[in-house]
Amino acid sequence: MYQISELAKQVGLSRTALLYYEKQGLICGQRLSNGYRVYGEKDLQRVRLIQQLLAAGLTLKECKACLEAKIDRSLLQSRLQTLDDEISRKQQSRDLLAAMLGEGDLTSWHKGLDELAPDAHLDWLMKQGFNEKEALRLKWLSKDMNEHEQYMADFMTVFETLERWGPGSEEDTKQAINALPKAPSNILEVGCGKGLATQVMVENTQAHITAIDNEQSALDRLSERFEQNGQDDRLSTECASMTALPFDPNTFDLIWAEGSAYIMGIEKALEQWKPLLVDKGCLMVSDMVWRTEDPSQTAIDFWNNEYPDIKQVKTRLEQMEKAGYHVVAHFPQSKEAWMNYYGPLSARLDELRGTMAETQAFKDIEHEVNLSLNHADEFGYHMFVLAKGHR
Repeated sequence: MYQISELAKQVGLSRTALLYYEKQGLICGQRLSNGYRVYGEKDLQRVRLIQQLLAAGLTLKECKACLEAKIDRSLLQSRLQTLDDEISRKQQSRDLLAAMLGEGDLTSWHKGLDELAPDAHLDWLMKQGFNEKEALRLKWLSKDMNEHEQYMADFMTVFETLERWGPGSEEDTKQAINALPKAPSNILEVGCGKGLATQVMVENTQAHITAIDNEQSALDRLSERFEQNGQDDRLSTECASMTALPFDPNTFDLIWAEGSAYIMGIEKALEQWKPLLVDKGCLMVSDMVWRTEDPSQTAIDFWNNEYPDIKQVKTRLEQMEKAGYHVVAHFPQSKEAWMNYYGPLSARLDELRGTMAETQAFKDIEHEVNLSLNHADEFGYHMFVLAKGHR
């Protein structure tokens, strides 16, 4: 016979738990003449059986039912399914934690979180040490966050000697300038980079240009070049985020975003930048679009990963009208602009193949180059000149 404290010690439960078991009719103690409650071997074994049933996921009520009658198979099947679901969720949790530690792939998780909570995702990535441009453009992330610094170092090794970091040409920029309904006097250039379009604008307008980028080193080089050319009175620079531009409403008569708006999303850019324009001010934005209604699966798979928001031109035009702009002009970027970027980039890869071919950054860039050269008729940049307000 066991006193309740002795039974509790045998089964590893508290006195309170055993009293509750007795209240539920799961065990039945005997009260001695001295007032103490004692339990027999049968009670000990029932408690141990109950513990096994509880470990299988049953409730105390269900345990009692199993002890007092034939097992309900449907109940056990239901509990088994519940446990399988819990195991699946736990495995997903484990996979995520392992990926964060560098033992798995976080790509799909980043994509899913960016759809569910894009702003929170961006804030979190920046707290992990990514700068805004890296965080906004998920294609810059290596599959393993723990190897990101090496990935970016390899990426920059490829691009450091190249003049252009994206498709473009002086002629396309001039064509967009010439399509403006009136000459601008105060231009905001978003994502100026090395300032190739900035130089074309300063040479083909009389406007003052405020160039923004989140890379201060790029802005410093741009300022130095303008100062050397005696054009520094035409330029102001600001190291700022394109998602939080530090300017008052109704400040600019032209916002220029050549190959940069996709970073924050075209629709978001259309909405957030519009208040900065004066009435009937213009926005020039270029964006990667489908050039066919029936792209190959190879191209679809690539852009679903690199730029899921790629659209047909007609879809972009509808979005622009809906956002409160009217379309002044639009045209596809030229083949020359495409090759101004992918030609030198392809040559640079050949130059580095002997030392970098096995790095993930090299492989990713090479895949993009091959696809973009072999499927150039299926997609490309498109230039849109818009005016604030409806016609």
